[in-house]
Amino acid sequence: AASSSHMLICALVGAILWNLLTWYVGLPSSSSHALVGGLCGAAIAAAHGDLSAVVWARAPAAGKHWWDGGGILYKVVVPMVVSPVLGLVIAFVVMGGLYFVLRNWRPLTVARVFGKLQLFSSAYMGFSHGTNDAQKTMGLIALALVAATKAGAFDQLPDWLSFLRTQEGADPKDQRIALWIKVLCAVTMAIGTAAGGWRIIKTLGHKLVRLQPVHGFAAETAGATVLFTTAEMGMPVSTTHVITTSVMGVGAAKGLNALKWSIVERILWAWLLTLPATAGVGYALTRLMQVAGWIL
Repeated sequence: AASSSHMLICALVGAILWNLLTWYVGLPSSSSHALVGGLCGAAIAAAHGDLSAVVWARAPAAGKHWWDGGGILYKVVVPMVVSPVLGLVIAFVVMGGLYFVLRNWRPLTVARVFGKLQLFSSAYMGFSHGTNDAQKTMGLIALALVAATKAGAFDQLPDWLSFLRTQEGADPKDQRIALWIKVLCAVTMAIGTAAGGWRIIKTLGHKLVRLQPVHGFAAETAGATVLFTTAEMGMPVSTTHVITTSVMGVGAAKGLNALKWSIVERILWAWLLTLPATAGVGYALTRLMQVAGWIL
């Protein structure tokens, strides 16, 4: 359990460093994939280089959908390819449909109407975002609390901190998540989105493609629909990948020249490097802890 806590710390540090780097350069990158990469690297290091410490692929049972499979292949790699394609295609179709319906509208009327409608599409996007990313953060906090409880780290806590003690569920699928964890994740994600997203907003809304309210409405509606549908299906996808390619789909509907292809290339490189970069940091930090004697 103590080793698990140290692994989580190493994985988190790797993911946080990568997120800060991509935020600094204004590139949208998947926090989920960064965390998975950090966990994989930390797990391999904790197992002294044994690659079997990570579940790379576990085929779905007979009669199940492909997204019911397990391991890195089915939970990370395949969704990493499928979700961006879904976001791009659906946004392209939605934007194309809006161009057809609104072809005789005055630009000022379009801007005024969709400036209001975008409030609803933004709320829809925020809700769908919560159904995906907040769940992962909640699970990570619960896992850390379970590991600390099993290690006895909370045995001497005063009564007013007893809420930190978290017992492991009989089945991981039935693990109880305390209400305070849910509230903490919701508030923290909202604050982080409001305070730290401007560099990435500039990339998506100005550098990648010039967005007007109608374009934002189409991208948010398409992205949120993909996220909400896949969440209901239990299919893990990257919120960042979906909304980014939704913006690309909207830009493609305007015309391929509307997209800044140099920005697209930088974004794709950031996505491809996320897993190996964070895995390397997680591995290195865990090895340092082993050398220091903090974990075996």
